[in-house]
Amino acid sequence: MTDVIHTRAELAAALAAVPGEVAVVMTMGALHEGHRTLMRVARERSAFVLVTIFVNPLQFGPNEDFEKYPRTLDADVEACRAEGVSVVFAPSRDEVYPGGAPQVTMQAGPIGDLLEGASRPGHFAGMLTVVQKLLMLTRADVAFFGEKDYQQLTLIRRMVRDLELDVDIVGVPTVREPDGLAMSSRNRYLSADQRRAALALSRALRLGAEQTDADAALAAATKILEEEPDVRVDYLALTAPDLGAVPAEGPARMLVAAKVGTTRLIDNVALRLEPPPR
Repeated sequence: MTDVIHTRAELAAALAAVPGEVAVVMTMGALHEGHRTLMRVARERSAFVLVTIFVNPLQFGPNEDFEKYPRTLDADVEACRAEGVSVVFAPSRDEVYPGGAPQVTMQAGPIGDLLEGASRPGHFAGMLTVVQKLLMLTRADVAFFGEKDYQQLTLIRRMVRDLELDVDIVGVPTVREPDGLAMSSRNRYLSADQRRAALALSRALRLGAEQTDADAALAAATKILEEEPDVRVDYLALTAPDLGAVPAEGPARMLVAAKVGTTRLIDNVALRLEPPPR
């Protein structure tokens, strides 16, 4: 049985009864198979899994989709029940920010100014602030995040390390539709034609990841994206796994963001670079 709670007092009471590890999956609702995969992975590790559902206003810019972001609590709760989640914590804005908009927030540092941070100023400060608050409120021992939001995952790991937070952050591989499109709550905004165009993102990453040279990887991905006129690329980047400078060889990450219609999509893939033959 999944309990649904909305207040800090209810959350504290629920946590007081937990004898072991607390595993947390943080979401903004509109749950899909990607979220359910996070729950399943969490259930494999911990007997007590808590899912948070909160659309965080701090991480939306003035021209972004906070008001129209899908809110489907009843369906979300049913999904959590089907996955054996112990507790769903679905607080109001006042419950998370009882003093109004916080005056003290997290700063994302240099990584937060790159890629998504350059396109969405303030987004990562808002994200890290709510993640930190929810880690404290839920007393999480372990928290699970999808690799689709790779920069977010990287920043959360850095925050936990830099602030000496006693929580294990687990990244879970991106869940994709059968045609390769990365699952996202925003996919529902796409028309049939836009959805077909959006497949260029995963196709570009897949072809880029087949290359072992950095320039060739970027060239292969760029070619695919340029061939799809309905995809407006914000960035295509190749970095180290920690989002630092691209290595000469070894593990790397390719990340892309683009608009299809009015919908902004992101995706990424791991790849391995090799030195040129001698």
